[in-house]
Amino acid sequence: MTNQTQGLDEALYQYLLSTTLRETPLLAELRQETANHPRSMMQIAPEQGQFMALLMELIGAQRTLEVGVFTGYSALVVAQALPPQGKVVACDVSEKYTAIAQRYWQRAGVADKIDLRIGNAVETLDKLIQSGQQDFDFAFIDADKSSYDRYYEQALQLVRPGGLIAIDNALWYGRVADPTVQDNRTQQIRALNIKVTEDNRVSTSLVPIGDGLLLARKRA
Repeated sequence: MTNQTQGLDEALYQYLLSTTLRETPLLAELRQETANHPRSMMQIAPEQGQFMALLMELIGAQRTLEVGVFTGYSALVVAQALPPQGKVVACDVSEKYTAIAQRYWQRAGVADKIDLRIGNAVETLDKLIQSGQQDFDFAFIDADKSSYDRYYEQALQLVRPGGLIAIDNALWYGRVADPTVQDNRTQQIRALNIKVTEDNRVSTSLVPIGDGLLLARKRA
């Protein structure tokens, strides 16, 4: 199964999906294929994807960054929400997982909008910074939790003033609220939630959609 917004009983969640979800048949097909994947929980919830598409419209995004692609649902959602000249720079380490993504991007007619970069994301982002590409409108972080803090700092350099950073899994399946859970990934997510909340460089809010989406808007 894929992710869904926490804290809703099944009846209410199904109401949300049946009443308010706008999902193309191709997105639904990708979501279903991913649901059968052994690592399906890495996939964002469909209502979160729709929310992210709305954010793209609200901020007038044209150039976006994604760290962690998996099977490509979030990149597809964002690419479809961008104007014809829009671009997504998508970073991932897996050619196997992103091969699924590329099939759907091609079918959706947005493959030309997505610049997939396979390799270590920290190194990829450093290269973007060094080349002066610091005008991204939006950055979505959904990759290895041990590097979340580093990705956040790099994204802050890459987004323009007024640009938006979205960090997935901020609620970490509820583990962040359980004091008995002290594994490294949970502690790292807790620490980043606090860091972003106290960071005067951004305006922020943790939105309880999907597995928690931590938003940070870079101040001028």
